[in-house]
Amino acid sequence: MTAKEQVAEIVTDYLGTGAIFLVDVAIHPGNRIVVEVDSAEGVCIDDCVALSKHIESKLDRDVEDFELEVGSAGLTSPLRVMRQWENCIDCELSVLQTNGIKETGHLRAVSPEAIRLEVIRMVKPEGAKRKKPEAQELTIAMADIKQAVRVI
Repeated sequence: MTAKEQVAEIVTDYLGTGAIFLVDVAIHPGNRIVVEVDSAEGVCIDDCVALSKHIESKLDRDVEDFELEVGSAGLTSPLRVMRQWENCIDCELSVLQTNGIKETGHLRAVSPEAIRLEVIRMVKPEGAKRKKPEAQELTIAMADIKQAVRVI
């Protein structure tokens, strides 16, 4: 088991199926461990401190020294795990696709395969002189999404 998998297992065992969930574990040069967690209600500093203490109690600094950073996924951080996507239903997102097209709209549905995004397009109705805003739903495959962030 790699150090990343070991830390991820320690975190998921501690968090269980509660409101707070693991987003990412990264191990950087110099043995700097960065743990990112999230929650629909937000993550407070006390939760991060408790998790940090738990992780430190499970790892042995005498065997290998490390630097540990535990934090929450920020509002402007890209969405990475399904629970983050589910928490963003009815929120406004900016989605950058792998083909370079950027769409901004409200997330209406999400599945492991695709998302449904409601966007506003300016459409000229037949016989009209001016364009009018019209809501359209786009289905975007998860494989086609390079990055998605909440719009504040």
